[in-house]
Amino acid sequence: MWNEKGEQIRAIRENHKKWKKMKYPIGIQNFEKIRRDGYVYVDKTALMYKMVSEGNYYFLSRPRRFGKSLFLSTLESYFSGKKDLFEGLAVSQLEQEWKQYPILHLDLNSREYKDENSLEAELNRHLEAWEKQYGDEYKERAIEERFLHVINHAYEKTGKQVVILVDEYDKPLLQAIGNEPLLSAYRSKLKAFYSVLKTLDAKIRFAFLTGVTKFGKVSVFSDLNNLIDLSFDRRYTSICGITEEELHRCFDGSVQELADANGMTKEDCYEKLAQDYDGYHFDHNTPGVYNPFSVLNTLASGQFRDYWFETGTPSFLVYQLKKTGYSLDAMTEEELSTDTLNSIDIMDENPLPLLYQSGYLTLKDYDSRFDQYTLGFPNREVEQGFVKYLYPFYTPKVLDKGAFSIARFVRDVETGDVEDFMRRLEGFFANGDYQVMGDLELYFQNTLYVIFQLLGFYVEVERHTTRGRMDILIQTSQYIYILELKLDQSAEVALRQIEDKGYAQPFEGDSRKLFKIGINFSTKTKLIDDWKIAENHK
Repeated sequence: MWNEKGEQIRAIRENHKKWKKMKYPIGIQNFEKIRRDGYVYVDKTALMYKMVSEGNYYFLSRPRRFGKSLFLSTLESYFSGKKDLFEGLAVSQLEQEWKQYPILHLDLNSREYKDENSLEAELNRHLEAWEKQYGDEYKERAIEERFLHVINHAYEKTGKQVVILVDEYDKPLLQAIGNEPLLSAYRSKLKAFYSVLKTLDAKIRFAFLTGVTKFGKVSVFSDLNNLIDLSFDRRYTSICGITEEELHRCFDGSVQELADANGMTKEDCYEKLAQDYDGYHFDHNTPGVYNPFSVLNTLASGQFRDYWFETGTPSFLVYQLKKTGYSLDAMTEEELSTDTLNSIDIMDENPLPLLYQSGYLTLKDYDSRFDQYTLGFPNREVEQGFVKYLYPFYTPKVLDKGAFSIARFVRDVETGDVEDFMRRLEGFFANGDYQVMGDLELYFQNTLYVIFQLLGFYVEVERHTTRGRMDILIQTSQYIYILELKLDQSAEVALRQIEDKGYAQPFEGDSRKLFKIGINFSTKTKLIDDWKIAENHK
């Protein structure tokens, strides 16, 4: 018979047992550690076996923290012949031989690349380790020559072809964006280094290179035309990340626990997980893929947060948006071909391929007649996080001094304080810093895009834009706002357009109070210089 102390002990044991039943590999990118220490593993080994059985040279581009390094580590364990690690996984029923190969694993993700010497030092660090293992008589040669001889020696010493795994090949290149001489130097050095792979084809069993982006047609991969690019290959869209089927199969019990912790039904919990973290597409008409980092963190903590975005957004994304003078509205309207999306070499003309490959935009619509894609945000986490990140770069720097804030703006909208609403917006521009504003029309458009995109996370906002105009419809449970914005005209002209175009007609039978607001922005004074409000009389 249990006494009170015994009941407490049993409760502790039950809680511990419950806690132990699922271990999430957050931040763990080593396949062997995951398997030996009992962490949950989403089985990708059937795709791995298909890949190694059908080809030899591959490249894969996926966003950061999407599982590339773990997949690379899985390959390393596989080519090391560690059969025991794969017990119970799909490949255990497919592979019969389990051969061990010499492996050269180059990880470029562990260093900051601030100058040309830093890349040389990182390559040299790996080469020294390989030369210690396979022979260093050519250690005084150029790095590409040393790499060539390391491969030769590994082949000769072991009698087996070499496996080459490169993790985050583009890390030095991405950190050099904005510094063209350094970027050019990195490209040249990496081109020479990677070109060795093609010259030693007979001695290489397998090569796999990963990165966030693809510097394709310029320099880096120009000599590697034997690489099979899996980035847009529908057979491998789920090679990294978590699919809907995998979420249900591997984590159904965890989703129930998450639902219970948040007072939700399991169905609602699945829906919110999809809304927040699903939606990545790597080819047209394929199922969406979940961000694994955010899903695992959410299940482990029991809390919905922007985990992927909280790990940081590269500054080079905003640098390219501003450098190209890109209109933010066009991010989800412009159509791009497969060839354009497949390489970021045109990023100085169009930043969208960079945003797509980095995971901030994804494939939405596809026009097969012209092989053109329309992009969009994959999910709520990315859309909300990215717009919040853009806020300080595209709005006047008055957040700590002025009265404007998104929270106050939302309260004005929700309570029908339209005069305060407009005074805040007017004051927002009046207190702005315009020193690096560039084209005023584009600045006005981009600033309003960010403001109303953020506002739309709290109330219903629709925007229709053309060059020089942004029409906005805001709806709450009690109020409707129709805004017409003009450049270098007048608020009266804006209001007249609302009437002439019949923008308010769809709401004639609506019981909510409706405001029509005309706004004019002057490129001469750099201010909202005229605004008028008209109320619908029911």
